Amino acid sequence: MMGKANINMHEYTDKAILIELGDFVKATRLEQNKTQQQLADLAGVNRSTIVQIENGSGATMLSFIQVLRALEQLDLFGSFQIKPVISPLLLAKQEIQKRKRATRKSQPISNKPKSDW
Repeated sequence: MMGKANINMHEYTDKAILIELGDFVKATRLEQNKTQQQLADLAGVNRSTIVQIENGSGATMLSFIQVLRALEQLDLFGSFQIKPVISPLLLAKQEIQKRKRATRKSQPISNKPKSDW
């Protein structure tokens, strides 16, 4: 995944994607100068889990998230966030409905007789 441009992941098999993910984890770990054991300790998983991920053997989604968190790479999941989309028409309607001026507060009508003071 790192350094490869214009990759069509749809052409990859599931196994090939796991290998790519494992290569990414391994390259990131080595960039950060961490051993498999250090990464496992930071992620709260066994070293064998790191080995499985790096070899493309797979792991649970939870383990993979823990490893990415330990590598400070959770921002990779940013594309999975669902962002609300406001239609331009709705936005224009809301803009029209915005108040343009403040209204004057009306004086309360008093039925009390005026004081002679």
